[in-house]
Amino acid sequence: MQQKSMNNLLDFILKRRTIRRFQQKAIPCKILKELIDAARFAPSAANLQPCEYVVVDEKPMVDRVFETLSWAGYIAPRGNPPHGETPIAYIVVLINEKRGKPGIHDAAAAIENMILLAWAHGIGSCWIGSVEREKLVEILKVPSHCRIDSVLALGYPLEIPVVEELTDSIKYWKDKDGTLHVPKRKLEDILYWQKYENKK
Repeated sequence: MQQKSMNNLLDFILKRRTIRRFQQKAIPCKILKELIDAARFAPSAANLQPCEYVVVDEKPMVDRVFETLSWAGYIAPRGNPPHGETPIAYIVVLINEKRGKPGIHDAAAAIENMILLAWAHGIGSCWIGSVEREKLVEILKVPSHCRIDSVLALGYPLEIPVVEELTDSIKYWKDKDGTLHVPKRKLEDILYWQKYENKK
């Protein structure tokens, strides 16, 4: 039974994709709270727990946050969520610098927990680091002792990106049908045993 669960977990992780086109269907508040709960149980250096979160799910605020974000740099503006397919909610990840610096590893672990739990609920996400932070700080009234690490865009998916074997370029692309293709390095290209020179 445990082995089956592990296989399911690996399959689940391998099938998760970044989503940039979303249904305009509300995410229940209960699920958004669950995502934050999952984030707080992520590993934290020295258990300082510097991460805090602002959930944005009211339409006027969602629209304002959208204007501070940049999307899919390799294929912009084609990679931007089109009108009527934009995220339905955001989680803005903050690092409270009164609790610890730099906190970037804490944030990354917390965000991955949220991404995977969202996917388990059938919710897609896009982890965004390209943010007009000063503008977003003003919109969200973020205090000076907190800094914005990144933004997690959320919504029920309207696309299914496809994984490709990486050959000559890391750049993702869209085909004529609008399907996103994402190159990934092969396992044997990144895995070494005991020493960097040893591969199996």
